[in-house]
Amino acid sequence: MKLKRGTTFIAALVAVAVVASACGGAGSGTAGGTAATRPDVIVGSTNFYEQITLGELYSQILEANGYKITRKFNLGNREIVEPALESGQIDVDAEYLATLLAFVDKDGKVAKPTTDPKETQAGLQKALDPKGLTVLDYAQATDQNGFVVTKDTASSKNLKKLSDLAPVAGTMVLGGPPECPTRPFCALGLKNVYGITFKDFKPLDTGGPLTITALEGKQIDVGLLFTSDPSIVAKSFVLLDDDKHLQLADNIAPVVRSALLSKDDGTLKRLLNSISAKLTQAELNDMNKQVAVDKADSKVVAAAWLKKQGLIK
Repeated sequence: MKLKRGTTFIAALVAVAVVASACGGAGSGTAGGTAATRPDVIVGSTNFYEQITLGELYSQILEANGYKITRKFNLGNREIVEPALESGQIDVDAEYLATLLAFVDKDGKVAKPTTDPKETQAGLQKALDPKGLTVLDYAQATDQNGFVVTKDTASSKNLKKLSDLAPVAGTMVLGGPPECPTRPFCALGLKNVYGITFKDFKPLDTGGPLTITALEGKQIDVGLLFTSDPSIVAKSFVLLDDDKHLQLADNIAPVVRSALLSKDDGTLKRLLNSISAKLTQAELNDMNKQVAVDKADSKVVAAAWLKKQGLIK
């Protein structure tokens, strides 16, 4: 899988205790098409800024359409949030297709993540069916490994996509986590899938400040960051398009309790899907920059985006 953002492992006993104390029971509205009979919804999230902003997007569009929302954000890592969703302690959260599929089907007995988001979504749904969960439409936006260059490098070498690197990489230095040279989704994958071989590799960190500083300081020419990293916007980096689909499809999608959907008249599904339809990589990265770099409130950023997209008034 991707070279993930660092998370702290929490023992299962602690996870259960945290979720039990943080989350209430699932809402119990009755079925029907009017706002008065909409089911109550508990929206959850894991513990980093992107997730909280996505949770706000989901919460605010539902609130604007007559749903009573309870926010249970910042609960912890996936080891906490996924069981909370399965048990009904939360009803909805934002997920990443390939990563969630690998998490819920660790042995790949049902399906394995692929580089195709449609195929990965279908496999994920098969894995979620026994758990009473439904994955809705996925966005174009992802949070997965990405390779970036400075604006100057992109301009001087005419770089827009990863395949553009092949003829020029022999004069360039790649920077990333120490394990990158042997990872199928990092340098090894670039060589095998794209035929890209760099002049040198500089071991740095996993999508962190060392890589960003090295890019700005011209110590490296290409750096591995996460595709939704706020520094891409803040530093005007250019994210090279993965045109040969090296990375597994970690597109963002809402995951909802199927029991909740059965209580609803289809409006909830339509509203959440309307967010996915408009959530591009550039839009997500801009919101992440506002929250993580400019220190804006996720609630304010989400509201502004929904209004700009015409999804709420």
